[in-house]
Amino acid sequence: MKDELIEAHSSGRLMLFVGAGVSANLGLPNWNELIGRIAEELDYDPKIFATYGTPLALAEFYKKKMGGLGALRSWMDRAWHNAGTDITKSEIHRLIVHGNFPKIYTTNYDRWLEFAHDSYGVKYDKIKSVADLVRLIEGRRQIIKLHGDFDLEDSIVLDETSYFKRLDFDTPLDIKLRADVLGSSVLFIGYSLNDINIRLLFYRLTEMWGSSSLATARPKSYVFTHRPNPVAKEVLSHWGIEMIVSEDDDPGKALTSFLQQLVGEANRA
Repeated sequence: MKDELIEAHSSGRLMLFVGAGVSANLGLPNWNELIGRIAEELDYDPKIFATYGTPLALAEFYKKKMGGLGALRSWMDRAWHNAGTDITKSEIHRLIVHGNFPKIYTTNYDRWLEFAHDSYGVKYDKIKSVADLVRLIEGRRQIIKLHGDFDLEDSIVLDETSYFKRLDFDTPLDIKLRADVLGSSVLFIGYSLNDINIRLLFYRLTEMWGSSSLATARPKSYVFTHRPNPVAKEVLSHWGIEMIVSEDDDPGKALTSFLQQLVGEANRA
């Protein structure tokens, strides 16, 4: 475990970025199931429909045909929030809640981070749009839904149009992100290093620092992965992001072990 990472966490200067891999440990539907659902609603054969474009393009097609994401968003909300899921049984979520992360950014739509905080009695402010920025309580943990939230359909980044708008990185939440990263280290968990969304985010964060007069004072940022990747390691190092690699092949066990070590060692520091 890196001393700088432990120090950033224990001192409250470590921002957490939570990706789909964290929710995947709860058995939530994946992109293939989502596209299958879209195909069924539009009366297409799922296997054939999946060959017609990227998931973003297929979601865009659905949105145009149906006049919005309404029915699909409702299904996603139900499917992603199975009443039989006991969030207190997720050690990963427990460790996130009890970690010293003043701000948690997530690209997940689901509410399991919020449910976990509710279950353990930890107060937080959820930020999904600019309207939420005026109601923040000083010193309270923030959960920022960078790609939207099921509570607000217009905030969800799912189809091509919403994704392309997201590439501009000029929304109020992006301005907040730029301000937040200037004074904190960032830890990414639950992301695939091949995901273009996260690679774009890595690049944008590097640009944010590069345009700052404080670039030489940039805190270290980290991404945790359970699989070695020398190509990603080399590229990310030039972007100021250090890879932390587990020796455990199981992604869930690897992340659990890493968070146990980080939260435990930082609390003892």
